[in-house]
Amino acid sequence: MSRIPAPSDSGLAAGQKVAALMGGMGRSFNGSYAEYALLPQQIVFKIDSDLPWEALGAVPETYFTAWGSLFECLHLTPEDKLLIRGATCALGYAAMQIAGALGCKVIATTHRKDKLSLISNADEAVIDDGRLTGRIHCVTKALDLIGPRNLRDTLTTVEKGGIVCQTGLLGGVYALNGFDPIKDIPNGVYLTGFFSNSPTQQVLDEIFAFLSGHHLVPVSGRVYDFEHMRDALIAQDEGKVNGKIVVKL
Repeated sequence: MSRIPAPSDSGLAAGQKVAALMGGMGRSFNGSYAEYALLPQQIVFKIDSDLPWEALGAVPETYFTAWGSLFECLHLTPEDKLLIRGATCALGYAAMQIAGALGCKVIATTHRKDKLSLISNADEAVIDDGRLTGRIHCVTKALDLIGPRNLRDTLTTVEKGGIVCQTGLLGGVYALNGFDPIKDIPNGVYLTGFFSNSPTQQVLDEIFAFLSGHHLVPVSGRVYDFEHMRDALIAQDEGKVNGKIVVKL
């Protein structure tokens, strides 16, 4: 995220405030942490926001993924009761903030008792022992950030007509071997997933308009100076920071 000189054919003015999303970086093409980077034009978007850089740095990929999961996939409305499974991660915090601002009821889970305070803003904060079926009720939408490890259980927590969106992989299981859609998806329940490789200017505009309209400050865990990038990466690998890690130039 930066102010950059722009090539004449980019559609961006010199000095324009912009944000870049991953758009497949690190998966579809090489990408890493650097002070300067050459990025594909299609993943660079102009932004109009008065938020400080530290707050802006927490937005692009995290809030884009939360936004797409909640609205494109779950069709979230104020009338919904939303389960966020695995809520004590940057994506979980963003989803809680957006859903709470929208006005729906939120149930947030963590598998660690010492992290319950981190999801205290939810309407219900629940310890997740791997089985939620029968413990929570009237859930109409579910955002599963644990992934295939607990997906079958998540599918049976929602009411008939409900939707489950599997976005995260916190459980460390990346595929669901032996998954039988006929048996494992309850009748009348819908399963989808969000893949964040296709960001658009329209969606970024919608996200920043929502943040501004609801007077929301993006959630971040800790801000590091660029000179301490090594410390930031160590903290990320060791899970020392609760929330999004932001690096400031």
